Amino acid sequence: MEDIEVYNVYSKYLRKRFKQKVYKLPISLPITCPNRDGCVGDGGCIFCGEEGGSFENLLNTISIREQILQNKEYIQKKYKATKFISYFQNFTNTYMPIENFKVSIEEAILEDVVGISISTRPDCISDEYLEYLAFVKKKYDLDITIELGLQTVNYHTLYKINRGHTLGEFIDGVLRNKKYGIRTCAHLILNLPWDGEVDVVENAKILSALQVEEVKLHALYILDGTTIGEMYKNGEISIIPKDEYVERVITFLEYLDEDVVIQRLIGRAPEENSLFVNWNESWWKIRDEIVSEMVKRNTHQGIKCNYLNGKALKRFK
Repeated sequence: MEDIEVYNVYSKYLRKRFKQKVYKLPISLPITCPNRDGCVGDGGCIFCGEEGGSFENLLNTISIREQILQNKEYIQKKYKATKFISYFQNFTNTYMPIENFKVSIEEAILEDVVGISISTRPDCISDEYLEYLAFVKKKYDLDITIELGLQTVNYHTLYKINRGHTLGEFIDGVLRNKKYGIRTCAHLILNLPWDGEVDVVENAKILSALQVEEVKLHALYILDGTTIGEMYKNGEISIIPKDEYVERVITFLEYLDEDVVIQRLIGRAPEENSLFVNWNESWWKIRDEIVSEMVKRNTHQGIKCNYLNGKALKRFK
C-alpha cells in the first residue's frame, strides 16, 4: 500500500539517494533532557515516560559501538541489509559537553554507515555542535540529519504540554541547520487535545515555508504515571477518533510542500503501561487506511501547497 505515490516516502528517498535500501541502527545513551533536570524545566513533557521517546532500544549501559554491531547483525540477517544510518534516538542527544558529543559521534561511524541521525530539542543545538557535524559530514561523506522534536507549531499548546521551548527556538534550529548543510526532520503529534484543524494546516505551512527536509508524524499515546495520563483518567482530556486522525494526516499532507520527505505517518507505541495507543489498532493498518483514503479521493501531498511566494500577486498574472 505504501508504494502508491500519494506522499514522499522516506524509504524511497533513501533508495534513490543510496541506490539501495538503508536501515536505521538505534542508539540509546545514558543522558537526560534539560526539561527534566531543571535547566529549562522540571518533570519533562506531560506525555513523556521514564524511558523517553523510545521503548525498544538496547540498554544504554552498552557501548555505542556494541549497540550498533548488535543491531547491525540482527538487521543484516533479517533484511540482508548492507547500508545503515546510526540513529541517536532517545532523549536529547546534543545535551552534553561538546567533547563528549564528539566522542559519541566518532563511535557511531562504522563501515557501511552512510548517515547519522540525531534526535534532540530545538533549544539544544548551537553553532559549535553544528560546525563539528559539518566537519564530520565532509570528512566521512555522510548524510547528517537533526531530528527536532516540535510536536506542534501552536505555542499555546507547547506551553500546555510543558515543552520548555516555543516555536521561536524551532525556527532558529532549522535556520542554523541549513547554515551548516544539515538536514532537519521535524517531529509532530497531530492529535494533541488542544490542537484543531487550523493547527494541522499551520504545521504544514510553517514547515513548508522553512523548507524543512523531513517530517515524522506521531499519534499521541498516553502512558500511565504521566501528567497527561492523570488528565486522561480524570476525564480532563479526550482523544479524537481514529477517523479524525486520518483526516488530519491527509489535510497536513495536502498542505505540505511535495518535496518534504515523510519518515512516517504514525508511530509504533508501547502497549505495556499504556492507557491509550493508536486506537487499539496496528500502526500499519492506520497507515494503509490513510493511503487508501488518499487514493480514493485522488489527492496527494502538496496539492494545496499554494500559499507561498506571494500568493495574492497571482491575480495579476
